[in-house]
Amino acid sequence: MIRKICRDNNFLSLPSTNATRDDIVYGRDLLDTLMDNASSCVGMAANMIGVNKAIIAFIDENKYVVMYNPRIIRYYGKKYSVYEGCLSHEGKKNVERYEKIQVQFQNEDFKVLVKTYSGFTAEIIQHEIDHLFGKLI
Repeated sequence: MIRKICRDNNFLSLPSTNATRDDIVYGRDLLDTLMDNASSCVGMAANMIGVNKAIIAFIDENKYVVMYNPRIIRYYGKKYSVYEGCLSHEGKKNVERYEKIQVQFQNEDFKVLVKTYSGFTAEIIQHEIDHLFGKLI
């Protein structure tokens, strides 16, 4: 189900709680909403659709990915500065990102996986995980 984008800074500032198998429906809603906004968005966190759960969705090489309870377990390379925008906020903000990251997460079967990402995909994931901690981008 496509959901409305949340722009409430008070809600977006709250840290997310862990997702459970019961929250798979929110992952699907997040993916539907991301696909509906694909012309202007490459990633979303569940709080952006009004759900305070640790779920992100993003595009990785033209494939949509949903992660439950993602966390970055390793950073690689140098930090760099980039201006990022967000559907939940107007304008862009200068942030620092790492070139490469290793992420532990659960898939839709709640199997724990670890995967390394680099470049723009790593930037997207870092942005969405910031949302899970209530960091306003």
